[in-house]
Amino acid sequence: MSRPACAPREAARLLATATERAHAGTGRLVLLRGATGTGRTTVLEAAAEDAAAHGMQVLRARCSAGDSAIPFAAVRQLFCLVPEFADPAWDGDERATGAGLRRVLRSYAEQSPLLITVDDVHLADPASHRWLVETARLMDRLPIVLAATERSQYDVDPPAQGLTHSLSPALVTTHTLASLSDNTAGKVIRSALPDADDSWIEDCVRAGAGNPLLLRALLDDLSDGSHPVVPHTSAALYPGAFPAAVQWWLDCAGPGTAEVARTLAILDEGWDDGPAPSAGFPALHIPSLLAELSGADPARVAGWITAMTGLGLLRPDGMGRARYAHPLLRDAVLTGVPASRRRAAHRTTAEAMLYHGVSSELVARQLLLTDVVDAPWALPVLQDAASLALREGHIEDAVAFLRRALDGPLSDECRQRLLTELGSLEYAVPGPSAAILRLTEALRLPGPPRERVRAAVALGTALTGRGRTRAGVEVLRSLYDALAYRPDLVRILRQAFLQLSDKDQLVRQEAYKRLAEVAERSPESISTAGHAFLVKYAVTAGLSSAREAMLRLRGLLAEPADPLSEPYLLGTAAAVAQWADELDEAKRLVERGLAGQRPDVLHPMHEALLNTRMDIVAARADYTRLLADPPPAAASPTNAHAHALTALVQTGRAAEAARLAEAFDLRTAPESWELNRFLYARGELRAANGDLAGALHDFLECGRRQSAREVFSPVVTPWRTAAAECQLALGLPREALALAEEELRLALVWNTPRTVGRALRVLGTATGGRRGLDLTQKSVRLLRGGPAGPELVAALLALGRQLTASGESSHARGILREAAGLAERLGAIRLRDLAEEALRAGGARRPATRSGAASLTDSERRIAELAAEGRTNTEIADLLHLARRTVETHLTHSYRKLGIQRRSALSTALTGGGAACGSLVSGRDT
Repeated sequence: MSRPACAPREAARLLATATERAHAGTGRLVLLRGATGTGRTTVLEAAAEDAAAHGMQVLRARCSAGDSAIPFAAVRQLFCLVPEFADPAWDGDERATGAGLRRVLRSYAEQSPLLITVDDVHLADPASHRWLVETARLMDRLPIVLAATERSQYDVDPPAQGLTHSLSPALVTTHTLASLSDNTAGKVIRSALPDADDSWIEDCVRAGAGNPLLLRALLDDLSDGSHPVVPHTSAALYPGAFPAAVQWWLDCAGPGTAEVARTLAILDEGWDDGPAPSAGFPALHIPSLLAELSGADPARVAGWITAMTGLGLLRPDGMGRARYAHPLLRDAVLTGVPASRRRAAHRTTAEAMLYHGVSSELVARQLLLTDVVDAPWALPVLQDAASLALREGHIEDAVAFLRRALDGPLSDECRQRLLTELGSLEYAVPGPSAAILRLTEALRLPGPPRERVRAAVALGTALTGRGRTRAGVEVLRSLYDALAYRPDLVRILRQAFLQLSDKDQLVRQEAYKRLAEVAERSPESISTAGHAFLVKYAVTAGLSSAREAMLRLRGLLAEPADPLSEPYLLGTAAAVAQWADELDEAKRLVERGLAGQRPDVLHPMHEALLNTRMDIVAARADYTRLLADPPPAAASPTNAHAHALTALVQTGRAAEAARLAEAFDLRTAPESWELNRFLYARGELRAANGDLAGALHDFLECGRRQSAREVFSPVVTPWRTAAAECQLALGLPREALALAEEELRLALVWNTPRTVGRALRVLGTATGGRRGLDLTQKSVRLLRGGPAGPELVAALLALGRQLTASGESSHARGILREAAGLAERLGAIRLRDLAEEALRAGGARRPATRSGAASLTDSERRIAELAAEGRTNTEIADLLHLARRTVETHLTHSYRKLGIQRRSALSTALTGGGAACGSLVSGRDT
């Protein structure tokens, strides 16, 4: 906030002017007003010393609330050295005493000009106050300056009438000392501590709250340099000048203000790490809530909040709530307030906020700071707050609310449900947690069968996620007999078993063997999800075509679905659809599956659906989106790490790819399909870096592990063709040919352009000669019929090289330019560089590359077009289900490719106008 800088020099100038007039025979009442701590006394003392130095007589008094019952207590200080009043009758007639005192003043003034200073005149006893008012009426006739200071801060308790209330403004010169502006406070701090950095100074400015007294006390506490950051608690300060100054400030404000200030501080504690503004308590209601809690007048409370905001002690947050300018200031206000009172206040606050219709999230934040509330409304509030927090993506907040809910009195059924939800959420929070212990406790509690199944599935998922797959599936199997009377729930357990078994080779083989046996013996006993698992198994085993698999899955999806089984059906179908290059359908299935997931209950299909969504992005070669967010920290590589590694390789970011690959010791990583996929990605990195032997090892090891899992189809990891390319480069054509032929055989079973086209390309390269060229040309034709992606670029590149080798250089250059242009649009920098290298090797002087709009990837163009229509980044992110950071990254790349700097230039650049339009830049062939 910005306020006018305080002007003590201006106050001093006014006093100096008044004393000059006194020397000329005309006096004046000068009233210095200001809030507590703004330096009134300092200015007054300096004026007295200056007047005495210039030959003026000075009479001084300092008023105190403790002397308010003593008649003329303040005046006695003025005249304590006057002989005529050495032993006066102060308790006599007030008018006579006052008249006598004024006669003494006249006699003093006849000798030399006189300065009378009265500090804190608002605390003067009534008799002294009346005498000062009457005397002020005579100042303009005498060479006397009456300089008084008066506190003018807005308090909750209405103030008494000021000194000048009954005086004509013509008799008074009033000056108000303002609080410090942020800029002035910063200069004060830098003058005292010149080596302090800007953020530290900014923190000090906020803690000092524009108050010279508080700022000076704070600097006294921090001047020893032992605080690299401004602390949030007074306990960290020594010698404690700052909290003492805050307490003095509260004492000066009176008991009503102190009570409201402390109540607001207690409320403020419950607003830390608060919810989004949309969930907030309207600032309009805060004064009434404060008044209710402190017993004060709501109108005075509202006025106090406004005044303190103007002074800088309070600052509005993003929700419009007046909060203390810094946590340290809030903590100092709470100094001496017992913890029991604070907890009780938070409980009262929570109940009052609930009565006022405040969002459950804000009420729950107050409940976190109090003792357990044994009231019927508390549990629903905490549960609703957890749901709201989850909806906003604030998992840590949801965990805190559920932990508090768990502390209250609960039935076994309710406790079981809460433990399952809390354990599921704690599992999702990074770092060590009690997730598995919570879920284990939930499973042991007696409860309805459905709740036991939810707890068992969550526990099995958590154990598997921690690398304990056998323990996880055993948890599920342990309930089979106990729930034999509920075959519907046993089917759910078996489906979870099948999904989790993917993490362990032997468990997977056992699970699918048993499922196949049951399906053969009594297929009607297998659920639709169970049949979907069998379809998926047949696909990975190389026993089914894409057409057959999708036909079967669409039939299963059309059947009535059990809500508990549906996630398994949708997740399995989505994975197969993605392998079949039915990407739009796969995406719809993923989103439908995720929409039915509860974030507060662990489910084995949730991670599977997220992985499939990532696989769809990878299949579309949307490298920017894959790299928009770093993969989560993990002890072992995940699917996200594998995709990120591949994307880094393809986009030419070799150094980053190497760092990611070196982050894991694969020798100690537990066996899983995700490890196999990461091995394949590391093989791509090694091949790109020229380490062909290392790459071949990774591809063959991936193949060995996949085969051991009975995953033979190339739909997931086409390790055979990858290994064959390494073998060709290492001079092992026979081995390469065998692997390429085997992959083509399996690819023809699955029979999608992507898998068959890849196998034909590598087989063509391994075969060589005219037949090899024919195979590669067939690969290109086949891949042109599918989604244009890296596989088509690789096929064009292989064809161009073969044409060059066969002497058809001119034809080859056209093919290679097409490969380079497509790679550029995809952002596949590595493939583009290989195509340009092949062009140079084929005799092209300068390789063809595309620039401008033609160089945008599909994702970049889609986002750029939406931005050109006037949509904001947030709107684009919501529309495309992307992170906002992803949108920003795409736009940054688009600006660079289009040669523009402003959003307003997007429309012209995309439609081909101006210098930013796309062009084919090529050199002459000679």
